[in-house]
Amino acid sequence: MKYSLFFLLALAGIICCQTGCRNQAVNTSFNPFDYSIQKTISCTNGAVVSAHPLASKAGVMMLEQGGNAVDAAIATQLALAVVYPGAGNLGGGGFMVARLKDGKTIALDYREKAPSAASRDMYLDSAGNPVMRLSQHGHLSAGVPGTVAGLFASMKYASLPFPELIQPAIDLAEKGFTITAAEASALNHTQEAFRQYNTSKIIFIKHEGWKPGDTLVQTDLSETLKRMRDKGQKGFYEGETARLIVSEMKKANGIISPDDLKNYEAKERKPVEFTYKGHTIISMPLPSSGGIILQQCLKIIENREIGKMGFLSAPAVQLMTEAERRAYADRAEFMGDEDFVKVPVHTLTSDAYLTKRMSDYVAGKAGNSQFVKPGNINPESEETTHLSVADKWGNVVAVTTTLNGGYGSKTVVSGAGFLLNNEMDDFSAKPGVPNMYGALGTEANAIEPNKRMLSSMTPTIVLKDNDPYLVVGTPGGTTIPTSVFQTIVNIIDFGLSASDAVNKPKFHHQWMPDEIFIEKDFPAGVTDSLKEMGYTISSRGSIGRTELIKIEKDKTGEGYILEAVADKRGDDSAEGY
Repeated sequence: MKYSLFFLLALAGIICCQTGCRNQAVNTSFNPFDYSIQKTISCTNGAVVSAHPLASKAGVMMLEQGGNAVDAAIATQLALAVVYPGAGNLGGGGFMVARLKDGKTIALDYREKAPSAASRDMYLDSAGNPVMRLSQHGHLSAGVPGTVAGLFASMKYASLPFPELIQPAIDLAEKGFTITAAEASALNHTQEAFRQYNTSKIIFIKHEGWKPGDTLVQTDLSETLKRMRDKGQKGFYEGETARLIVSEMKKANGIISPDDLKNYEAKERKPVEFTYKGHTIISMPLPSSGGIILQQCLKIIENREIGKMGFLSAPAVQLMTEAERRAYADRAEFMGDEDFVKVPVHTLTSDAYLTKRMSDYVAGKAGNSQFVKPGNINPESEETTHLSVADKWGNVVAVTTTLNGGYGSKTVVSGAGFLLNNEMDDFSAKPGVPNMYGALGTEANAIEPNKRMLSSMTPTIVLKDNDPYLVVGTPGGTTIPTSVFQTIVNIIDFGLSASDAVNKPKFHHQWMPDEIFIEKDFPAGVTDSLKEMGYTISSRGSIGRTELIKIEKDKTGEGYILEAVADKRGDDSAEGY
């Protein structure tokens, strides 16, 4: 069945309040030209929180049609590829972490891969210096897309047919939707790059500039989506869409080949699972560094009574910073795609190793990244988007996908209507040289044909008494693991509400550069205390856009109360029923 998006919300009687609502009437359609952003909602049947209200609505539509959390996650991702082109995508990749009602846990890897023609030194000039514009912009920066393969790999856990899940995205692309002020600003900011890195006219370029309320129609993208609807995964990786991708590559020295596309496969991996203060944490394994960093940081602080220190107190921020410093030093040295390099994961996450890592920690005195190096291991590797989903049966899904930088490579596949990623920059173009997020790497994350580049994405699920409790994740490049870390600690240790855990000021440290990055509303008194300890503090813009669902049993003990929170830092929106 196809669903039209053009009935007014009022006809369904479901106009929602901005502060959230309970037991609202079921909506069967939504209006892409008249919608609002909803930051919180409490409901009992199902919830979706994502980077755009129309995408969240598309996901909830599937829940209302009897679909499960995986159905909703697929529909939301597809809608994001239309309504959130800066990060939602068909031309990128991502990770899904899920816990099903029967207790099964899933970690699905659809990270992009290096093309088969890629080589270790492909971004170095004749003097051996990295030419970062080649790894960050244009055709050569693109890895082989994995998102579409991930969507179809997810279908084994879905309950609705794929044509139903993709139809909202097709409608949004074909008939258009109204863009927000934030999207208009982002598109206008990127106009010069769009002109520089495209060989033909693209829909995102508008001579007179974009305004809030303008309609964005993406006809080429709708045809690409229809080929996926009609031909499945082959409708993207083979046939006309694949031909268009390869044709685009040939226009400007790109290297993705027909075989690269045809041979791409998503992989199921064993999730990172560990306990923290009576809770079970389920997160993403390599090639994402996120789950390992999260485990290291939480286990480092577990026995140090951080709750007594107080939320955003100088001692608590210092302890979390020093845990982050050590985890990111290990990330730079050891982490990469385990299909290509041996990573000592067991050692990196062992209690003995983490205790030793903190042996030089001194409360009240800043650490120094010149002296805090990666640990000693005996031989044994920012523009993203996240969505969280929970249904009434106890299925929960956390998905983080990315194009890497905002609008990825800035290159649209002519005739297909979607942007390609610039994910090759997440490799170490040259060991010891930082990427666009300042992250360092070694040979473990060097470029090799068909290798997956290291990621920071951290889609995470927290169980309490073996029941779903938190579904959480965020965009933000290297700030992703620390934002998830901070959000979990905010709830479990500091007892913050779901809304405060998401929206209160964030901070971040990643070993190099040796600075604590803080948001502009970070408490001045805490900043002064940290400076007195010897820390360098740098104020910056928003850190991440966390999407959180908090789940608790209802009074009967049989059902769930779902509290979904969308981050204040963007157009993120929570929907449910």
